[in-house]
Amino acid sequence: MKNIWTIYRTDIRRMVTNWPAAIIIGGLIVLPSLYAWFNIVASWDPYSNTKGIQIAVVNQDAGTTLIDQPINVGKEIVAALKENHDLGWTFVDQEEALHGVKHGSYYASIIIPQDMSARIGTILTNNPEKAIILYVVNEKINAIAPKITDKGASTIIQQVSSNFVETANGTIFKIFHAIGLEIEHELPSILKARDLILKLDKHLPELNETVKLALVDVEKANKIITDAKDSLPVVQDVAQKGKLLSSKVANVMEHGESGLISIAPLVKQDMQSIADIADSVHETAVALQMAEEDPSVGIALLNRTEAKLSIASSIVKRLIAWHDKLQTLLPVGLVQRKLERLHAIEDRFAAQTALVQSLRSALEAGEGAAKDLLGRLDASAVETASITNTLVDQFDTELIPAIESKLQETAHTANQVTQVLNTGLQDLPDVAKLLQDASKAAPVATQELHNIQHELPSLEQKVHRIADDIRDLESKGNIQEVIDLLLHDVQKESQFFAQPVELKEQKLYPIPNYGSAMTPFYTILSLWVGALLLVSLLSVDVHEEGIRYKNHEVYAGRYLTFLTCALLQTLICTLGDLYVLHTYAVDKLWFVLFGLYSSAIFMLIVYSLVSVFGNVGKAMAIVMLVLQVAGSGGTFPIQMLPQFFQRLYPFLPFSYSISLIREATGGILWDIVYRDLWMLLIFAGLALLLGLVLKSPINRGSAELVKKAKDSRIIH
Repeated sequence: MKNIWTIYRTDIRRMVTNWPAAIIIGGLIVLPSLYAWFNIVASWDPYSNTKGIQIAVVNQDAGTTLIDQPINVGKEIVAALKENHDLGWTFVDQEEALHGVKHGSYYASIIIPQDMSARIGTILTNNPEKAIILYVVNEKINAIAPKITDKGASTIIQQVSSNFVETANGTIFKIFHAIGLEIEHELPSILKARDLILKLDKHLPELNETVKLALVDVEKANKIITDAKDSLPVVQDVAQKGKLLSSKVANVMEHGESGLISIAPLVKQDMQSIADIADSVHETAVALQMAEEDPSVGIALLNRTEAKLSIASSIVKRLIAWHDKLQTLLPVGLVQRKLERLHAIEDRFAAQTALVQSLRSALEAGEGAAKDLLGRLDASAVETASITNTLVDQFDTELIPAIESKLQETAHTANQVTQVLNTGLQDLPDVAKLLQDASKAAPVATQELHNIQHELPSLEQKVHRIADDIRDLESKGNIQEVIDLLLHDVQKESQFFAQPVELKEQKLYPIPNYGSAMTPFYTILSLWVGALLLVSLLSVDVHEEGIRYKNHEVYAGRYLTFLTCALLQTLICTLGDLYVLHTYAVDKLWFVLFGLYSSAIFMLIVYSLVSVFGNVGKAMAIVMLVLQVAGSGGTFPIQMLPQFFQRLYPFLPFSYSISLIREATGGILWDIVYRDLWMLLIFAGLALLLGLVLKSPINRGSAELVKKAKDSRIIH
């Protein structure tokens, strides 16, 4: 132990008293920090100037009419883009746009075709066609720019879809509203016809009995028959009105089913829009993790993402309200499952909005964005897209068939009423004839009364059948419910289907800017680079004239020298991160301590490799650096990398050191910290095993090989 401290004290004294050595070592201590700082500053906010990304816009839309109303979607898009300053929208003709994209004047072009509005207008026909916007992008100019322009194009599609859904729904609901008002106006006549038919059915047995009594008392029978005869025009009038109203009810149901068929793609499109927005949030998280530019670009990207999340939240809320209303018509279990998924989507969008706001606040504060926040944002977006895709898949297979079945059942009931009243109207002339004959019973005497008595059972059966059909109809549905459904507020209904979801976001571990989020990776990377610089310029062996140290004494004593330099490197780097660059960290003390701990482990690993294997060990340390830069998940999520790196990830020291610094940056979870500390300690144990146990036999075995290599006068 004495010799170990002697080696260490001698090294420190020589470093301090020899000014050339002190300058070189001082440079080695400072240099890794500069490496980290330059990279952190460069990636502080890469998305702050997206308005400089030029996108050509070509509008060729000729416009059309939708339910006698002129529309021009292309003009609406152009007007909206002129108010949008997130990207460099430039309005040109098609020839200039394509030429500019090919030659790099524009990163992309968006061409609105001549039949844009016409195709959208086909939604109310039997053969609707989807509108097409041509998006041309030049991906060879830059790796990140296409991702940003993709977001601009998808934003246009979402805006057009939302505006059109609101307009189309409003028109359809206006038709429903007018039909509902007409039915409501004629409702008293319908109810009166029903009451008269039921009353006639109730009193027909009495009429039959009266005919029997007429054989004894013709005058009494004649009076009853006269009363019945006087009532027939009223019954006929009411039945005629009932027939007309029942036909209107059937037409309403047909409109309802037709309207549903027209609206169904729009509702489904709303659900798909939710999935698209979730994918957009996922791509935003990926883009933020990739980018290394100005912070304002990220702020702009996050602003657009928040706006999309707001749209998605509004869509979800409206879909929830729509499903709540469906519960009155459909089985509770079927709709409840959909509502549970929609509430789950609503909660996830709320969490994503909170994350986006935290990331934006951090960027605006100039502190950088947290990597774990981007990871949570990405995971939540992927889960949201998965749940929404399930709803989209089940929309056509479960929900639409159930609604159509309910509407068809109501329409069938209305048709039954029409058939019943048709039958009644057809039978009423027979009733009139019988009553006319009965009125002549007195003059014609008893023989005619016998004839009437013979016909009355048939009449009674027909009226009874009509009354039974009416009762059966009422047991299956209430016409007032149909009227209430049709008389809903037109504007609110159309706005609901256009944006049925509103998003509420909640941030868990906000990191204010992208530079701060990248600080753990670049800081840890610089510590390993610093260790490589030290072993490249400082000797791992001790050469003292007249003194022979044991291998383990040389290993331990000289490691203390390297450790001192490495810890100084770390102090300068971590304190510079916090107080020179002002990167964001929740726990600044632990940020520094975790850096020191990681630096000590890295120095031990690199020093052990060089101490045991010499120059080959330096090459091994460089190879480890390359593998860790690619496979430690410092930039891209490890799940996005090839399988080789995913399998290598748990065996890389960077993985656990970056995780430690991230905990101090965003907020510490101690179970993660303990895991990372223990894993790094295992790497340290392996390095000590290599340096203390295997150093001597490996050095002896490779001595001859090293000598021959040096004799070549090429290898150091």
